[in-house]
Amino acid sequence: MSQMSPTDVARQLGGGLLSFPVTHFDAQHQFLEAPYREHCAWMLDHELAGLFAAGGTGEFFSLRPDEVGKVVRAAVAETAGKIPVIAGCGYGTAIATDLARDAEAAGADGLLLLPPYLTNATQEGLLAHIESVCKATSLGVIVYNRDNAVINEDTLEKLCDRNPNLVGFKDGVGDLELMMRVYARMGDRLTYIGGLPTAETFALPYLEMGVTTYSSAIFNFLPQWALSFYKAVRARDREAVMTGLRDFVLPYIALRNKGKGYAVSIVKAGMKAVGRDAGPVRQPLTDLTPEEFSQLQGLIARVQG
Repeated sequence: MSQMSPTDVARQLGGGLLSFPVTHFDAQHQFLEAPYREHCAWMLDHELAGLFAAGGTGEFFSLRPDEVGKVVRAAVAETAGKIPVIAGCGYGTAIATDLARDAEAAGADGLLLLPPYLTNATQEGLLAHIESVCKATSLGVIVYNRDNAVINEDTLEKLCDRNPNLVGFKDGVGDLELMMRVYARMGDRLTYIGGLPTAETFALPYLEMGVTTYSSAIFNFLPQWALSFYKAVRARDREAVMTGLRDFVLPYIALRNKGKGYAVSIVKAGMKAVGRDAGPVRQPLTDLTPEEFSQLQGLIARVQG
């Protein structure tokens, strides 16, 4: 069971960069706990505010419910209370509430509630879904606003009024007006997290709207670069941020955009490029082609020095 209150977890997450480790698979796409834990330990050698286990970059969408629990338990064991562990949670309400309870039993410190599978819903339906997850656990819940689960400021305010453990709002939409309406309405009631792929692109303008942190998938293979970029954002060093965008982020995005689902595939390719191979992505995702991998290697080598 977590020793941190939901408020404490949210406060810590908002104060630094967030890590979303990939999930390690063998050639048969089976979870490899030992290298996953080693990767978490390697991440902990760097400055982090929180670790999100079995999140989007961790291929939550391809994991069986029992595998989500295994990944979360491995992360909890390896972090040993050094930083908060936030567990991925999602699918329909019945599965999501089961995952929430299991994450709490596993010792996670919070939940990242991803959109429900496939279906679209009204604001009332999304409110009921999110509230059911909040009521199923005492952990702090961060709602991921994206795709088929976009809630407005009115729904969010109702949820916050009725669920004290709803402590975070992660934006994966990129609607600046909606983000401003949310922040104007909720202010410091929530911690705001940037969740657009690739989050570094939007970090500086989002900071002006109260979004003090974001999830960096790049941290998986270039942790020092990711931290330096984040610190430049927090210092509002526009020149350093623009240099990082031109030299790495924008070319990286251009490569990512060559294939559907590459937001995860390119991260695992980056791991391989720096000698920390985490195995293939699971279907229906596909790995980068050899030519694309070579291009990524060149891009990484350029920023490594």
